[in-house]
Amino acid sequence: MKTSYYLWQANQDLREACLQHPFVLGIADGGLPQNSFAYYVAQDAFFLLAFARAYSIAAAKAPDWEGFEILHNLGSGVLEELHLHQGYAAKWGVNLQEAKPGIATRRYTDFLLATAWGSGVGLTVAAMTPCLRLYAFLGQQLAKPNMPEHAFSDWILTYSSPEFEILASRLESLVDRYAESIPEVEATYRYAMLCERDFFQAAWEVQ
Repeated sequence: MKTSYYLWQANQDLREACLQHPFVLGIADGGLPQNSFAYYVAQDAFFLLAFARAYSIAAAKAPDWEGFEILHNLGSGVLEELHLHQGYAAKWGVNLQEAKPGIATRRYTDFLLATAWGSGVGLTVAAMTPCLRLYAFLGQQLAKPNMPEHAFSDWILTYSSPEFEILASRLESLVDRYAESIPEVEATYRYAMLCERDFFQAAWEVQ
């Protein structure tokens, strides 16, 4: 069994908790309060900046050129996602320049960057993969045929797209290349999943 698949299956409880979280359900039906999504957009933009840095650090440590190239390209993908958030910010009246990271955001970004700086590539990609795999999972679960248009339809379409699935699969390929299913890797992956759940909870509590 591939390491990435094992880690994902070992955290079914947390992926289901995220799927059933009221924040995600609010995105699904379009009923999420605007201030919750506006807060989320600002926090996610701050998070993505740290995520891009983690990619760069991991790329610098990659022991082979193929891994370096994949990490570099994935980092470029984060920059494209940031452009999407800038569009959200303009739509929802959010000033990304003035946004301050909340506790859940800071906990997640500090964890990612500490792992990237202090650990090898295997542990770093294990810490980063839950973000992409979870969002691909959520997007695919929420997307429905003839889905009605609402305020968060673009979010669902972005993360349910084949293009985003490719990004998640590429990062998982690096987990399979560089990481093993050892307790440290398993704990790191699960901690990232917990951070994802707490990220949604923090945005939900804003209202």
